[in-house]
Amino acid sequence: MKNNYVQKETTIAGKRLVLETGQVARQAHGAVIATLGDTKVFAAVVAGKPRDDIDFFPLTVDYREKTEAAGKIPGGFFKREGRPTTKEVLTMRMIDRSIRPMFTDGFKGEVQLMSHVLQYDGVNNPDVLAMIASFAAIRIGGLPFETTMAATRVAHIDGELCVFPDDDRRREDSRLDLVVAGHNDGVCMVESSAKELTEPEMLDALELGHNTINEIIEAVNDFVSEAGKPAMEFTSPVKDEAMWSTAANYKDQLLTALATDGKAERNAAVKAVRNEFVEAALAGVSDDDNAAQTKAAKTVFHDFQRDVERDKILSGQRSDGRATDEIREITIVPDFVPRQHGSVLFTRGETQALVSATLGTPDDELIIDGVEKEYRKPFYLHYNFPPYSVGETRRFMGPGRREIGHGMLAERALQNILPSKDRFPYTVRIVSDITESNGSSSMASVCGGCLAMMCAGVPVSQPIAGIAMGLVKEGDREAILSDILGSEDHNGDMDFKVAGSGVGITALQMDIKVKGVTRDLLERALEQAKDGRVHILKKMLEAVDAPRGDVSEFAPRSEHIKIPAEKIGFLIGPGGKNIKALQADYEVKVTILDDDGNVQIFGVDSVKVKACRDQIQGSTQNPEIGDKFTGTVRSIRDFGAFIEILPGVEGLCHVSELDVGYVSEVSDVISMGDEVEVEVINVDDRGKVKVSRKAVLIANGAVPEERDGPGHEERGDRPSRDRGDRGDRGDRGDRGDRGDRGDRGGRGDRGDRGDRGGRGDRGDRGGRGDRGGRDRESVPRGEGRGRPRRDD
Repeated sequence: MKNNYVQKETTIAGKRLVLETGQVARQAHGAVIATLGDTKVFAAVVAGKPRDDIDFFPLTVDYREKTEAAGKIPGGFFKREGRPTTKEVLTMRMIDRSIRPMFTDGFKGEVQLMSHVLQYDGVNNPDVLAMIASFAAIRIGGLPFETTMAATRVAHIDGELCVFPDDDRRREDSRLDLVVAGHNDGVCMVESSAKELTEPEMLDALELGHNTINEIIEAVNDFVSEAGKPAMEFTSPVKDEAMWSTAANYKDQLLTALATDGKAERNAAVKAVRNEFVEAALAGVSDDDNAAQTKAAKTVFHDFQRDVERDKILSGQRSDGRATDEIREITIVPDFVPRQHGSVLFTRGETQALVSATLGTPDDELIIDGVEKEYRKPFYLHYNFPPYSVGETRRFMGPGRREIGHGMLAERALQNILPSKDRFPYTVRIVSDITESNGSSSMASVCGGCLAMMCAGVPVSQPIAGIAMGLVKEGDREAILSDILGSEDHNGDMDFKVAGSGVGITALQMDIKVKGVTRDLLERALEQAKDGRVHILKKMLEAVDAPRGDVSEFAPRSEHIKIPAEKIGFLIGPGGKNIKALQADYEVKVTILDDDGNVQIFGVDSVKVKACRDQIQGSTQNPEIGDKFTGTVRSIRDFGAFIEILPGVEGLCHVSELDVGYVSEVSDVISMGDEVEVEVINVDDRGKVKVSRKAVLIANGAVPEERDGPGHEERGDRPSRDRGDRGDRGDRGDRGDRGDRGDRGGRGDRGDRGDRGGRGDRGDRGGRGDRGGRDRESVPRGEGRGRPRRDD
């Protein structure tokens, strides 16, 4: 096969962007390798022949971040990639939403667009690069596509907007994560999360993104001009004027049906009009052509209904009778499921969400592991859209791409209002079950999710509300719609979802199906969205005016403690023995948060949680001189008492430190089990602790007793010691000048001398006479005393 290798290179924001084709996947209609920095992504597209037997566009988009791109091997038993991750699904949706409206009207050939990451450098995220590669592959493949497209990412770091930020800076320092796709005439897809950016700041970011897109498009056009294949032959279907003329006769009936109250009733009325039209359109049609004509008639009626509804909106009339900026009626029921940690039933018109918030431990955090560095998410939101919510039956196999995308949008809207882990150590999971739907269910999940967290006692920084907006535009006529219905979303030219506080935007998702949407129009749309958002926030605060002061009685209790870093190993114990014993004894979960010694304790019983905290604190604390404790007397000896000042830590209180006066017997002052206040007066190198009760008494005003003689008290007459049968030691005489004995040093620890037994009758030892100075060299120690020399 001929190798028509083409490479084009450009520089965007100081980074090298390269497009290549002709070397890999040469049998695909279009195949491109795109490189940004050292990140590479491959994309290929194939289109089938147009089909007349379907009434939809069969576009399939797939994107994968293969682990070998980052030098990893997949986990699991099979060591192979499984179903798409959330990140992969979101990227697929961004590509799909960008390109689907740009295919030529009427084209129904099956299109498969596949891309995957070849290598990831840890700096340049591959998702936007996959979009650029996919758009370029479509263009060089000659598919019936209206224009050249590109995409970029915009961040807000250190007070400045920038494009294609490094991944670590974007995650840690940016107030904005904005992905925008578009063409020369404007943007067509937006996906973003933000930290309360104002509307003007968001517009500036969109404008910067579009300017960067135009730079990339210029390079892509050069690439396509050299590598592009001939355009695929496709003829748009011819409009059936006769059938459209017949449809016009049903306009009044359709307008009446569209004005029917209630979604189900409105759909039934419209369906009746459609059936009547199809029956009229099939008059005189042979049986052989009946099936084809029926399909054609339904297609015509669908397009006719779209035109009628759009014209009605542009005339200032919406299907449910609301004004363009009017919000549907809102009802909120807090604590709808009382035993959940937090729950709310949020209803806006015919859209309803039952939302719960559940609090867990750090072990419940969601672990994200892909080509990027593994990280953990302490907050996540799951969105469910069962078929009963729209009165339908269908196969149900868990969350689809739409549900994952809607859930992630709601999660992004709420993630930046949660407190820090130091202040609120819980993992938070929100589940939004859509029980009714007629438009804007993802934004109902945002409102319900925020309220559920407030009911659960999560100290959110700001309440957040979401609203879905729409646009209908025909020439110079336009209408911006607040809180759109499902039909208005389907028939409109733009739908965008805005979530945020009264201060700014936290999430924005936008899909634009037409060209010519100006900054002025977007500015007015965002301002109208803000008005609607503020209205919804007021309704929310009427129901739940502030986060609850404490977590639910059914939620786990939590205590935090910081232990010395060198004590972490002791807390864990050999093979986890110590920490497992604590968890079993106190029925808690103990989590070591980091290497600095931060420890979190979770449990259902607050008493046991606090007791476990005290136990850990005691067993890991290092008492220091001057620390005061109230301890318990654990044992009494002749020389003093051992007092437990911390769990597992005892200090010796010598008899001389028990009281301000003379103590004859320890038991005269304290008894076993007494609680006494003591002060640490010494901690030796081995960690042995000495404490004083006397020091505390003096500090509290007690006066030490006067003692006779310098440095000692009146002891009275001391009885003579019984020296046993040791005889008279005699006159020791004048021992003379013993001379300078030099530095004899300490005798050291001579260890346990053992049971040396009695020394027996030593008899009359007589006078020792004048011993004078001792010659230590000539008389080795032990020699001449009946003991062997050490070297013997």
